[in-house]
Amino acid sequence: MPNVNSAPPGAGLAGFNALSAAEAEAELLTCCASRAFAREVTALRPYRDLGLLAGAAEAAVRALEWSGVREALAAHPRIGESRTGGQASGPDRASPADSGEPSGGEGPATSREHGRSGRESGWSRQEQSGVGAAGREVLEELAEGNHAYEERFGHVYLVCATGLSAEEMLARLRGRLGNDEETERDVVRAELAKITRLRLTKLLGGAA
Repeated sequence: MPNVNSAPPGAGLAGFNALSAAEAEAELLTCCASRAFAREVTALRPYRDLGLLAGAAEAAVRALEWSGVREALAAHPRIGESRTGGQASGPDRASPADSGEPSGGEGPATSREHGRSGRESGWSRQEQSGVGAAGREVLEELAEGNHAYEERFGHVYLVCATGLSAEEMLARLRGRLGNDEETERDVVRAELAKITRLRLTKLLGGAA
C-alpha cells in the first residue's frame, strides 16, 4: 500500500492534505521559502479546493512579518542569474544539481530534499525564461540595476517574471527604484504572493 506521506508533486490537493505536517511544510517552502508561511498554510488543512488553498496562501504571504518576507527573498536568485550566482541558464542547460536527480549514496529523505531544491531551481529558470533572449547590453543593465536596487533596499529585486521579457523586468526595476521603502515593501509582498500562487498551481497540478 503506498505511503500517502510520500505523495509526489502533482498528486493533487488530496495528496497534499494527506501529507504529514512536516512534509506539507517542506512542499510549501518550495513555493514561498518562509517557515512562518509554510506553518500557517499547513495548519489550515484540509482544503476543499485549490482556490481556498490559493487564497489562504496569499493571505499568509501578505500577513508575514518583514523578517519572514526577507527569509523568502533569500531563496530567490537575482533576475538574470542562476541560483548559484552565475548567468541564468536556459531550460535546456540545467545542471545535474538542478535536475532533481539524487546522487549515489543518498537516503530517501535527502533525495526528497534534493528533488524539492531542483524543482524550485527549475521553476526559477522557467519564470525568468524571458531573460534568455536578452542581449549583453540588457543583461549588463539588469546586473547594474540589481546592484542599485540592493544598495537602496537591502534585498534582492523580486518580480513575478512569468511572461515578462528582460526589457520589461528592467523597466519595472528602474521604476521601483523611485519607491520609498514602505511602498516598495507593499510591492514586494504583492509580487511574492503572485509567485507563490503560480508555484502552488504547479505543485498541485491544478488551476487555482
